[in-house]
Amino acid sequence: MTQLIDFVLHVDDHLVTLVNTFGGWTYGILFLIIFIETGAVILPFLPGDSLLFAAAALAANPDYHLNIWLFVILFLLAAIGGDSLNFLIGRKVGMALTKHRFFGRFISQQNLTNARQFFEKHGPIAIFLARFMPIIRTFAPFVAATSNYHYQSFLKYNVVAGIAWVVLCCGGGFFFGNIAFVKAHFSMVVIGIILVSLIPLSLASSKVVGKWINPLI
Repeated sequence: MTQLIDFVLHVDDHLVTLVNTFGGWTYGILFLIIFIETGAVILPFLPGDSLLFAAAALAANPDYHLNIWLFVILFLLAAIGGDSLNFLIGRKVGMALTKHRFFGRFISQQNLTNARQFFEKHGPIAIFLARFMPIIRTFAPFVAATSNYHYQSFLKYNVVAGIAWVVLCCGGGFFFGNIAFVKAHFSMVVIGIILVSLIPLSLASSKVVGKWINPLI
């Protein structure tokens, strides 16, 4: 866990090491990290927003010879494809997990019933908001699938959310990641990104936003 926290807070330094060590393979490695972050239901702790920001910042630096557009395309495919895989897992084994002795403690039938009602009424906003929320974005597709939410509708809003997420994170990193102040205080910037992404969770206690987000938590 300590190594994971260090990687997240100093993701810029670790990415430089990754690029210097693996060169062009860096594209594939980062693709897999983002794909697994949302595709594997049990790995919600992998870096997402900060990784996109840092990768785009490196791409803006000519010393590393990285292509920002290739990053954008790969991250889009990873985000959308990972969510789709997550949805498929939820559709295939989601109900079975509710009866499992261990997983059933966390995924009850009542929670699925509440989630089903939630997605029937607020599906689009739930899918879109979850993409910008660490951990929650990993479970949102799974919950949507176990709530019998239609995949065609899920995919439509998943694509919109994925595009917005990648453009925002990569755009921020590309245009602001190499500013001297940002580079000197990158760990603080990463913490700031994490805190901003958690704002929707802090709003979950409100009567209006809470009824959108609480079924996902």
